[in-house]
Amino acid sequence: MRTTAPRRRRVRRTLAGAGAAAALTAGVLTGCGPGDSGDEGERGAQAAPRWNTAPSSIAAVGDSITRGFDACSVLADCPEVSWATGNDPAVRSLAARLLGEAEAPARSWNLAVTGSRMADLPGQLAQAAAYKPDLVTVMVGSNDACRPTALSMTPVAEFRSGFEAALAGLRAASPTTQVYVSSVPDLQRLWEQGKDDPMVRKVWSLGICQSMLADPLSAALGAKTRREQVRARVVEYNEVLREVCAKDPLCRYDGGAVFQYPFSVEQLSRWDWFHPGRDGQARLAELAHRQVTAAQPPR
Repeated sequence: MRTTAPRRRRVRRTLAGAGAAAALTAGVLTGCGPGDSGDEGERGAQAAPRWNTAPSSIAAVGDSITRGFDACSVLADCPEVSWATGNDPAVRSLAARLLGEAEAPARSWNLAVTGSRMADLPGQLAQAAAYKPDLVTVMVGSNDACRPTALSMTPVAEFRSGFEAALAGLRAASPTTQVYVSSVPDLQRLWEQGKDDPMVRKVWSLGICQSMLADPLSAALGAKTRREQVRARVVEYNEVLREVCAKDPLCRYDGGAVFQYPFSVEQLSRWDWFHPGRDGQARLAELAHRQVTAAQPPR
């Protein structure tokens, strides 16, 4: 008996060790560690936020472009033609395309303010959060570049901190709201479209975006350098929008679609040849709808 008991204990220990090894191997093969289960892993993956291509409510924030400024009459907002929330059938706004023309008025809100800059975005997004919309559209930055002089443009670091603060505030107040961010338009292209028309130059001389549009026919080194500085700043702003948005799984940047779009003079306001007219607003709505409803974000 003395000789058999140790052997039995050794057999039991061997079997126990084999069982533990088999359990560990099974855990590795199924992707589970101690205390984990496949179900929990699947639940974790399912909990990751996903972009909804069919939002049921929309708030719009930003500047004069989203307010439809100078699209219908001189020096006046015209929100009915806004690319984001308007009800003009010729534009077919993003809200009309996503929600339907009948439902859009009750489930969309235009909170943009003409003249706004990035510094105003946190306040606008705080207003938007109160509605708990499925989607917020953001178009801001043109007024940060359109200043009396190139030296007075909003610094890039300040632009970045403003955007970060605005998104953080929205996330705290409305965690599940999606954000669609439009790129800043190419202001130099707008200059190229209108600079050769005497009437356009006269209107621009009244004070529209002087950092880019002052002395529109000047080929002097100073004027050329100024325009290049403004365009470079717009490019930097768009890079900030892309980088900050990329850190939020419910934020989608347009990939530079608005910046790259070849707006023609026919798509600009007949009162200032700077803001989008009805046709320009329709093109913005088309671009936004394409990006919002895409299965994957633009690359």
